[in-house]
Amino acid sequence: MNPAPTPAPLVARVVPDLTGLDKQFDYLVPASLRDRIAVGSLVRVPLHGRRIGGWVVALGPPDEAMPVERLVEIAKFSSVGPSAAMLELARWAAMRWGAHRLRPFLVAASPPAMVVAVPAMRRSATSAAPVASGVRRITPLTDPLPLLIEIARSGPCLVIHPTPAAARAIANRLRATGLRVALMPDGWAQAAAGVDVVVGGRSAVWAPCPHLHSVVVLDEHDESLQEERTPTWHARDVAIERAARAGAACVLVSPIPTATALRWAGDRVVEPSVSDAVAGWPFIDIFDRTDEEPWKRSLVSSALIRHLRDAGQRVVCVINTAGRARLLACRSCRALQRCARCDAAVSQSDDGRLLCRRCATIRPLVCQQCGSSAMAVVKPGVTRLREELEAAAGRPVVSVTGDTAELPIGDLYVGTEAVLHRVRGVDVVAFLDFDAELFAPRYRAAEQAMALLVRAGRLVGPRRGGGRVLVQTFAPQHEVLQAALFADPRRVAISELARRRLLGLPPFRALAAVEGAAAEEFVTATGLEYATTAKGALVRADTWEALGQALADTPRPKGSRLRVEVDPPRQ
Repeated sequence: MNPAPTPAPLVARVVPDLTGLDKQFDYLVPASLRDRIAVGSLVRVPLHGRRIGGWVVALGPPDEAMPVERLVEIAKFSSVGPSAAMLELARWAAMRWGAHRLRPFLVAASPPAMVVAVPAMRRSATSAAPVASGVRRITPLTDPLPLLIEIARSGPCLVIHPTPAAARAIANRLRATGLRVALMPDGWAQAAAGVDVVVGGRSAVWAPCPHLHSVVVLDEHDESLQEERTPTWHARDVAIERAARAGAACVLVSPIPTATALRWAGDRVVEPSVSDAVAGWPFIDIFDRTDEEPWKRSLVSSALIRHLRDAGQRVVCVINTAGRARLLACRSCRALQRCARCDAAVSQSDDGRLLCRRCATIRPLVCQQCGSSAMAVVKPGVTRLREELEAAAGRPVVSVTGDTAELPIGDLYVGTEAVLHRVRGVDVVAFLDFDAELFAPRYRAAEQAMALLVRAGRLVGPRRGGGRVLVQTFAPQHEVLQAALFADPRRVAISELARRRLLGLPPFRALAAVEGAAAEEFVTATGLEYATTAKGALVRADTWEALGQALADTPRPKGSRLRVEVDPPRQ
């Protein structure tokens, strides 16, 4: 009897799970593991005298240039990992966000604990009805659950929410309707087996979902959907690409869809009815500071005092001090000085002219409204703000910042925007100096200001409950405030898209911020258009693919420690 033929050697290419190591290594797959190891599997391999974890990213015959005798074997199969399709998506993302590194994306796509085998599928019957891709504009107070149920009953669905706590609440509510739900990250094995809905935060966009029918991104405008660490991938963009590769629908849901979402959607935007829109936005009270008080006086206005002295109201006062715009106002007519090109706040440069830090436009030190050259810095006076509020209210005021560990009980609060995420059951939210948001030297300032109003509106609740959002401003006619006042965010969207196109900003061109001592040397070597900044440089290309390719292929200056932020949210 002839012995069985010896199978040809099988080689696995492995990405080590080591920070800072960007190389891939080849290992032999032992005969005992051939039936278990697949592309995406998590394994243990020997490297430099120790065993480390890693991912199998390719399987095939040995490379002719490498003798098989020099290869060592994989030591252990550890877990089921990302599918081959997710691995290809990770390769796309690595190039899209300017990095050759696969590891950050494979970490996001892997189970939090080892999964030796995937359990049985727990999917219920679905209608297989088509789901239309595009943007669904809802109101700040619209419950998305009916929409999610409708989409989930059409086929396997992936739902992304920027807030893990909200994702958990959505998962519980969907389960109560009879749908089979896997909550990420702990439900990774269930998701890989197959359920009706996979729900999670930002990283859940990398979760397994066999036979994917649709991807839904809730609160698409929320900055939490973008990874803070490099590479700075965005769940919205990954969701769009993943859905396209799978032939699935992608639905972006938000009361204030970003310019990026709207450009992607084109005419595929579903709007709420006028009556629903008005009912779903809170009352917005705009207090024009030019009518009552000069810019040198207190931020505690007469309109605010009326709420502070009402003992039956819980009031939250918001003032951001970090990264705020340094506003200039005319001493004669009190008009805030803005850039004639992009409408951002301007500041006085060293040579005495007015400089826009958003688009670098320079103009003479002359008021646009009255022609005066006498200017003053608008000072918010935050140092004694809490004391002023207490004096005006006649009751204690609690100060809250991002560093406040335990929130004291109270009825009056003052703090940065972090307070909007810490307090519940509020009657009034007052933005004491909203112009710092409207005219911030960031190209997304309008979107970010609208997001603050949405967050405040969710705190105070619908109009029928009597809650109000008070906005103190020198610019009551600003498009953001008028959009919120009339419950019509399209006013901002139209002007934002036009402005971004004119200035060559995302989504019409691709942008990255490079920070570090060698930033200018690096961006010069990319061959792309760039401009220096206080922390480094901004680099721009016509497409995200061209930008990512240039950033990934350009060698870093020796000894440099650069941070490359593709599509920076705060520039």
